[in-house]
Amino acid sequence: MQTAVDAALKGGEVLLSRFGSSNNVRFKEKINLVTDADLLAERAVVDVIQKSFPDHQIMGEEGVANGGESDHKWIIDPLDGTTNYAHGYPVFSVSIALEIKGEVVVGAVYNPILKELFTAEKGKGAYLNDKRLKVSTTDKLIDSLLSTGFPYVRMTGGPTNLENFNKAIMNCQEIRRDGSAALDLCYVAAGRFDGFWELMLKPWDDAAGMLVLTEAGGKVTDLKGGLYSIYSDEILATNGLIHQELMDVLNRAV
Repeated sequence: MQTAVDAALKGGEVLLSRFGSSNNVRFKEKINLVTDADLLAERAVVDVIQKSFPDHQIMGEEGVANGGESDHKWIIDPLDGTTNYAHGYPVFSVSIALEIKGEVVVGAVYNPILKELFTAEKGKGAYLNDKRLKVSTTDKLIDSLLSTGFPYVRMTGGPTNLENFNKAIMNCQEIRRDGSAALDLCYVAAGRFDGFWELMLKPWDDAAGMLVLTEAGGKVTDLKGGLYSIYSDEILATNGLIHQELMDVLNRAV
């Protein structure tokens, strides 16, 4: 846990030092970009992890570090919310998770702008800085504030999430689209959102946030209520109380 925290804080320090300045932007796909800050923050995060655990695997959005056949895999996103960051929009995070033999057991998500550190260990609860987290008690979808996102593959013939959005917006109080899945999940854990869903996420987007949410009492499945995996293509995460109702709405015929 301490290594995850140290890595998240170090990555956040790098991001904050360059935020608002000129960062070289390159496009991995049509609208999916990467900045110099992504790579510098990743290097800082990897250095912290490798200093303590040189034999562990590391899976990162911008690359994979060597780790042999270790059962321990660090799943990192040095900058979740790159598009926000590149435009100077102050909503982004560093996400660090540790998976052991296929189970995520440690998670840390850091928002350097607000100095908010979300952490969780399997079976030990979830925290925002030193405060214990608990999901909201909202039990009706119409009273719920939700969050979602739209996959980059929408520009190349992949799913757009627009049908889901249109169905949900007519049955909830409001929907936000903040651009950092890791923070979205942590905000459900903190009771700021009541639910979140998204398509085509990667393990580094949701591994840490998923653990924070479940340790805060939330529920995570796929969009049809099936078993969730960080390697799945879809996620539905709620306070548990609105889970069935939101799932029913998302699966309703247009």
